Amino acid sequence: MNLTTDRAQGIAIVRIGETRLMYPLLADFSGAVSSLLAGGEKKVVIDLSKVTYVDSATIGCLMDLYRQTSAAGGELRLAGVNKRVETMLTMTGAHNFLEVHADQASALKSFGA
Repeated sequence: MNLTTDRAQGIAIVRIGETRLMYPLLADFSGAVSSLLAGGEKKVVIDLSKVTYVDSATIGCLMDLYRQTSAAGGELRLAGVNKRVETMLTMTGAHNFLEVHADQASALKSFGA
């Protein structure tokens, strides 16, 4: 899976380099974010700016990561969500839990960084 992690202003950033984030890739994706949380990260941004399609399994995965982050006392933000992905988040109700930002800078700023 094409995925990178970085840090900026004390916030972990997970950048997805795939255009389609679907079931076969979710174990690697979820594992990367879970490892950050296990390592003590409390603020995580998932940059989806290259992602143009997600399936229902991805929505479930994002909700699970949201629950893990919240349970660890942290916060999770999504950045760079395109219209098609945003529609999926809205249709499933995930947008009620997942904070969505237009870009990475906006997501980082939302933490007060």
